[in-house]
Amino acid sequence: MRSSPKSVTLVAAAALVLCLGLAPRIVRAEGADPAAGQIEAFDSALLATMKEGASLGMKGRMRRLEPAVERAFNLPAMAQYTVGPAWATFSDADKTAVIEAFTRYSVANYASNFSSFSGETLSVEPKVDERGPDKLVHTKLVPVHHAPVDIVYRMRQVGGTWKIIDIFYQGSISQLTTRRSDFAATVASGGAAGLVAHLNALTEKLEK
Repeated sequence: MRSSPKSVTLVAAAALVLCLGLAPRIVRAEGADPAAGQIEAFDSALLATMKEGASLGMKGRMRRLEPAVERAFNLPAMAQYTVGPAWATFSDADKTAVIEAFTRYSVANYASNFSSFSGETLSVEPKVDERGPDKLVHTKLVPVHHAPVDIVYRMRQVGGTWKIIDIFYQGSISQLTTRRSDFAATVASGGAAGLVAHLNALTEKLEK
């Protein structure tokens, strides 16, 4: 993200590599675990969008990626964790507004950072680790002339479908934990309305 030094760590490695025009091609694993298969499907959607990135433009990439992001991520759960304990005090209308703003912001991040293709490799490991009810899907971004970047997706079943609930960069930087820290002051001072306004402002900045 682009709102603060902290928030940059959410997509730090991916943004650094991809902003240089180093986007991935997909290496598929035969007989992959369903959770890994979900990541492969998401990566394929990213790849297709990146190949047309310049012609689509930012708004076009957002329209193309929105359904893929909504299929791959458990956005309501991620929004709730990002808010923290204050979520219990939000009305149903507040929760819906936050989820919608959080979704749009998430899509904008991908559309901004995954904008071009130059033949790099993104591999999904067939072996998936289990952590209680969750699964960890390991991927590796291998840019040309740069060190590989490890990205781990934490996934949980929702209605029989494995969906992403967090992303870890280099095995340790949790995207959700970083977002929760970044937005804590906004939630404390402005509640749901303040967070929605902040997320919308960040999205609009990415769209420019």
